Amino acid sequence: MAILSVVLSLAGCAAMMRTPPVPGDTFDVVRAKFGEPSAIHALPSGQVLEYATGPFGQFTWMARMGPDGKLAAFEQVLGDVGFGRIKIDQATRADVTVTVGRPAERSYLSLSDLEVWSYRYKESGVWNSMMHVHFDRNGIVRKMISGPDPMYEEKRGFFRD
Repeated sequence: MAILSVVLSLAGCAAMMRTPPVPGDTFDVVRAKFGEPSAIHALPSGQVLEYATGPFGQFTWMARMGPDGKLAAFEQVLGDVGFGRIKIDQATRADVTVTVGRPAERSYLSLSDLEVWSYRYKESGVWNSMMHVHFDRNGIVRKMISGPDPMYEEKRGFFRD
């Protein structure tokens, strides 16, 4: 497990060492600086280039391209600010995808009939956490819950101390 943590940390560091694009850069310049996006989301006002490090990474960068094809904003969205943009009882799956990107995990809670998308992130830049976004059958966000990321929790059991 320690080796996996080191590999994941190095992968995240490699992504952070790329040259970040700056407002005004074209699509081709953004790609030259930051690489191929993991997804491209079309919007009426332009497009969003998603750079996800998941499913084990804690960072997703979004390059928001304007209608003129130039970079309007570039930011790491997995954190308080990005999650804060998701409006409970209003946001859809598509809104969440364009806001914070693809989830690290997807699950379903049968008792409450909710689909859950989970995102790994560093809460307040410090704690290894997961944000769980819950959708109803119609794909509307009904609640969001943050908690510790079990991947980083110490495993304790009957035969381990």
